Amino acid sequence: MGEWLPLPDVARLLDVSITRVHSLIDERALAALRVGERNIRSVPAEFIQDGQVVDSLKGTIVVLSDAGYSDEDLIIWLFTQDESLRGRPIDALREGRKTEIRRRAQTLAW
Repeated sequence: MGEWLPLPDVARLLDVSITRVHSLIDERALAALRVGERNIRSVPAEFIQDGQVVDSLKGTIVVLSDAGYSDEDLIIWLFTQDESLRGRPIDALREGRKTEIRRRAQTLAW
C-alpha cells in the first residue's frame, strides 16, 4: 500500500488546519484508516499530489461508498493492481483518467 500519513502530516502537506482534514474525511474527499502500532488515523500518501488531494478522488470515494465499500475496502480497491488498467486505480486517478475509474467503480454497485 505504501506510505501512510498521520492526519497532522496531511494538514501540513495541504496547508490547512487539522479540523479541515477531518472535514475532508467527513465529506468523503479523503478516506482514512487506523494503521501502525499506535493505531493512528492515517491517509495513504498517494492521495496527496502537488500539495492537494488528488483531483478526482472525492467522486470516486463517494461512488465506492455508495456501492457499500468501507474505507478499508475502497482503499484496497484503489491500490490493487489491475492488468486491464496497466496499473492500479489510484495511479489512473493521479494521471487524470477519472472517467475510466469512475465507470469501473459504478459497475461495482450492481
